Amino acid sequence: MTLRGALISLRAVEPQDIDEMYLWENDPETWKDDIAREPLSRHALERFVEEQRYDIFQTRQQRLVIERQSDHKAVGCIDLFEVEPLHCRAGIGILIYPAEDRRKGYASEALSLVTEYTREALRIHQLWCEIDIRNTASLGLFRKAGFRETGIRHDWVWSPEGYSDTCFMQKIL
Repeated sequence: MTLRGALISLRAVEPQDIDEMYLWENDPETWKDDIAREPLSRHALERFVEEQRYDIFQTRQQRLVIERQSDHKAVGCIDLFEVEPLHCRAGIGILIYPAEDRRKGYASEALSLVTEYTREALRIHQLWCEIDIRNTASLGLFRKAGFRETGIRHDWVWSPEGYSDTCFMQKIL
């Protein structure tokens, strides 16, 4: 499966993506913008890629690689997780890497493509995300994409700078 936009395309994860994903997942700079803050082993990523061959409703997750159209370079990924077939909802997260590839429209287009895909192909009724309130870029991205803030979890995430709140956001498709 490949979804194409003007700037990027989204494609299924392939075994050759493991080295790139290992870099993304183990860079502490990316952890500050994420709720999770732990490294992943190469073995865990290999298992994850292997599981991607199963149906999303079996694994309850799916990762798509974001590829720049101009040179087909992977510039990040967009994840669907905690997919709930009964309630027709899924969590969503996005990473653009490295930082110099951010603010170029890749994340916005990926979010738009995956929203259409989840609504039309997967029959998902709503998407949700949880964002550290210090991550103003992600909050702006999801607001612009039509996600509404539906709750705050106070002192939810710890980092060396202290505790911070997270914002829960939803979009009804």
